[in-house]
Amino acid sequence: MNAPIPAKILQTDPSSATRLREIPYNYTSFSDREIVIRFLGEQSWNVLNELRAERKTGRSARMLFEVLGDIWVVSRNPYLQDDLLDNPKRRKALIDALHHRISAIDARSSESGKASDKVNQLILAAKVAVEKFAEDFRQTYDLRKKALSKYSKITRKDNIQFDGLA
Repeated sequence: MNAPIPAKILQTDPSSATRLREIPYNYTSFSDREIVIRFLGEQSWNVLNELRAERKTGRSARMLFEVLGDIWVVSRNPYLQDDLLDNPKRRKALIDALHHRISAIDARSSESGKASDKVNQLILAAKVAVEKFAEDFRQTYDLRKKALSKYSKITRKDNIQFDGLA
């Protein structure tokens, strides 16, 4: 566990170093691979790796990782979830922004004249992930409303809390 690191591992060419995290806001122990698999599926991770070899600028990949980063940070933070549940306009703006980024990836793919099946597969998976993200908010809102209705019959409303601290 505390064994010394071989010197030749430390003497790598800095230009060949790969970035450890491409998904923004990922300050957790989860790797980018785990996050991609969680939201898009393992096949999408494999497709992403295949596309890395074909990468020209990586702009579309960065936009996809931004979408995943936004979903990741909200899904891990109950305070952000509460804020978005309490502010439907803000929630809609976030979901619209996620859709906009995915549409931009689609447009970039179509612009190049050769829309790849691999890129289309990632776009479809990302759209499904964003829809599931939005649906989770709808379900949580409905569940909280139902719970509030049921529990308010047996206790005062100020005793019923759903916030992150509770």
